[in-house]
Amino acid sequence: MKKRTGNLTAAALTLALTTAALSGCGSSPEKEAAQTTAAAESTTAKETGTKEPESTGKYYSASAGAEDIVVDAASKGKVGNWGLGNEYEVQALLTKYGQSTDFLSQAFDMDGFDDDSILLASAMTYNELGLVKNTYKGGYSYGDSVKYIDMNDEGVAMLEDNIFTTKEFAEANPNTVKAFVRASMKGWEYACANPEEAAEIVFNAGSSVSSEHQAYMAEEVKKLVETDTKGNKVVDLGKLDDEALQQTLDLAKEYIKLDDSAAAEKLQTLTLDDFRDASYWTDAMSDVELGTPEKTDVSIQLKWLPQAQFMGYYVAAAKGYYKDAGLNVTITPGGGDIGETTAVNSGQVDFGVTWDANLIAANAGGMNLIAVSQVYQRSGLVLVYKVNE
Repeated sequence: MKKRTGNLTAAALTLALTTAALSGCGSSPEKEAAQTTAAAESTTAKETGTKEPESTGKYYSASAGAEDIVVDAASKGKVGNWGLGNEYEVQALLTKYGQSTDFLSQAFDMDGFDDDSILLASAMTYNELGLVKNTYKGGYSYGDSVKYIDMNDEGVAMLEDNIFTTKEFAEANPNTVKAFVRASMKGWEYACANPEEAAEIVFNAGSSVSSEHQAYMAEEVKKLVETDTKGNKVVDLGKLDDEALQQTLDLAKEYIKLDDSAAAEKLQTLTLDDFRDASYWTDAMSDVELGTPEKTDVSIQLKWLPQAQFMGYYVAAAKGYYKDAGLNVTITPGGGDIGETTAVNSGQVDFGVTWDANLIAANAGGMNLIAVSQVYQRSGLVLVYKVNE
């Protein structure tokens, strides 16, 4: 067990707190109890006859393959996830390797990973993974003694942060939507080219984490924006990649469980056209002159407090890109019980940032939302594990 260098920062709560507002996306108390029971009753791989991963110590060999690690951790009931809407990739990975889709309910810190109650823990590359590896405040200082399984490499990636609005708002205010997308993507382009400066801008905007963690986050978020699920460099930032979106939709249909029968049935009929419209991004990123925005005072709802996960919007505001586009933009931080899909759908704000799985579930439940730009081009979710030193 590693000694922590300080209290875990608020960034550890970034992951999908607002998705709990969507029916069926969160874990029920019964499910969590079942997961805990499964963990308590699980036996070791040796007792069940499961193949032991390549190992010469307490943890895993640095050369062990993903399948061996997943099978071993799953057989011991020690695969963790928060269960608030981002468990679907984990379940898809477990299915890929022939395991039950049950998982341990993971807290919003990495203490369970630290004390070995979780062998294979969920982490975002730009957040928890940095806390596990690094020595700054809130870090666990594991350094190179941990490795991870990447959802993109495993072919089970689901796309995350996008820009979305309602279909009604977009149809009534097309110039506003295009201007907002153009200015936002200009902010993201600058942020990715200057991550250190972007991290400082976010920190000065009221950061929820330390400056060191902001700097780490900015470098990792840059990778999610500039690299696709196959590891290729993204040429057009913010483009809606239909192949990756289709994979996200297919996995959503398989693993999202909605309590309402009508919503569950509708989920299975959804197509890409039901939750994305690429025309706004296409026009915004072209050389055509955009018309005067129909609405100049607009707002965007984030998923969490100010941090580099959202650096493009803060940079666009700080550099005057929104003002140049004729917009006065209010950036509304998330947190607590704020649900970004509900906030946008109800008209409290004009735009929002969410994961595509959330958008899919929201529309299945009766909302009418569309993604107009896909900021993150790959999944940031990994499963981190310890290796023998």
